[in-house]
Amino acid sequence: MAKRAAQPPRELDSFDRAILRIIQRDNRTPQRVIAEAVHLSTAAVQRRITAMEKAGIILRNVAIVDPDAVPLAITAIVEVYLHDEKAASVDKAKALFRNDPEVQQCYYVTGGTSFVLVIVSPHMKAYAATARRLFEQNESVARYRTLIALDRVKTDTQILIP
Repeated sequence: MAKRAAQPPRELDSFDRAILRIIQRDNRTPQRVIAEAVHLSTAAVQRRITAMEKAGIILRNVAIVDPDAVPLAITAIVEVYLHDEKAASVDKAKALFRNDPEVQQCYYVTGGTSFVLVIVSPHMKAYAATARRLFEQNESVARYRTLIALDRVKTDTQILIP
């Protein structure tokens, strides 16, 4: 994931928010269509999108793949409990999880759990190998708990922008 640019935060106005709502639904929407929808010129829309990219508001433009079409049948939500919450231990775990291609999402959380991860695997045997490598062979991990998703009721990447 791209890092935020080292600039002061950019204030979003109503045009920026409207543009973001549109491109979060489909970032391939032609800029002329966006311009018509938000009542700006195409050039103004292009400038605003470029400025939001430079400011780190728009991090990436990606394709969202249906896991069933690939197929990736197993979605595991994993609670990871570290032996300790010392900065060195947490930073080491963050780096490991961040750099692992099987980890789709990783959150450092409160409430007694250290991390919550989302891992998508083609089958249970592949998930077991990932769990062994990331958790069982990791001296920092005290224990982990896996929840296997039965159904993807909602998965979305959009940020609600008022």
